[in-house]
Amino acid sequence: MAKKWIQKAVKRPGAFTKWCKSRGYKGVTSACIAEGKRSRNPRVRRQANLAATLRKLGKKRRRK
Repeated sequence: MAKKWIQKAVKRPGAFTKWCKSRGYKGVTSACIAEGKRSRNPRVRRQANLAATLRKLGKKRRRK
């Protein structure tokens, strides 16, 4: 297994952060992720789900 396997999942780095900032958030927050999951745009919904997944992965790594 490659060490940096998750980078292939991120097709447009920084795009969701830019979307969140355009909505008035300071970055990718829990509220922004929740709003993104309710978006009508399917790309934004996928990005929000990926952001939530990456947060969970980060928390699991820190717990070890």
